[in-house]
Amino acid sequence: MPPEPTPFRRQPVQQRSAKRVTLMLDSCAELLDEVGYETLSTTMIARRAGVAVGSLYQFFPDKRAVVQALTQRNFERFLEVVRERLNSVDHTHWWDVVDSLLDVYVAMHREVPGFAQVHFGDVVDVHLLDEQRDNNAVVADSIVALLDELLDLPPERVTLPISVAVEAGDTLLKYAFRRNAEGDQQIVDETKHMIKEYLASRFGEK
Repeated sequence: MPPEPTPFRRQPVQQRSAKRVTLMLDSCAELLDEVGYETLSTTMIARRAGVAVGSLYQFFPDKRAVVQALTQRNFERFLEVVRERLNSVDHTHWWDVVDSLLDVYVAMHREVPGFAQVHFGDVVDVHLLDEQRDNNAVVADSIVALLDELLDLPPERVTLPISVAVEAGDTLLKYAFRRNAEGDQQIVDETKHMIKEYLASRFGEK
């Protein structure tokens, strides 16, 4: 189940409007890295994007909405990259899938502006991606959908273990980045090992 569409005040339709919104989101991402969410303001975003604050308000009611749109864009990028990785890795052993998922997340944390500050929205609101499900539930449901064709198991058996793995991975990877701004590789490796062992106990090694 994909997250609900981000609630824009007005959807950008024209190409020029879409480019302006992209510029606002890029500026928001840069500022999140520089000042954090609490200090961030719509005025700062508009100034960095080189637009009038009134132009920003045409599309977003407040800074939360801008960060929400940025978070959804990051989540869509995560799923897109994961799909590409899943189409390219050898699925002889499903542990390769675990490596792919965690490697994509770690790479985004290191490389994507703003991602380290808000992740998939939990810093702002645990329901930022979806009003009905918390952010990690959205991530878990999306991973279950992606793995549906790879794991020859009924969804009702897969959903809870994947949800537990997502929660554990989320907590441990945050710990890795608290230990080291680039992500403590030992903690990342331990996280992979723990999740693989746990899922193997639920799904088997193949």
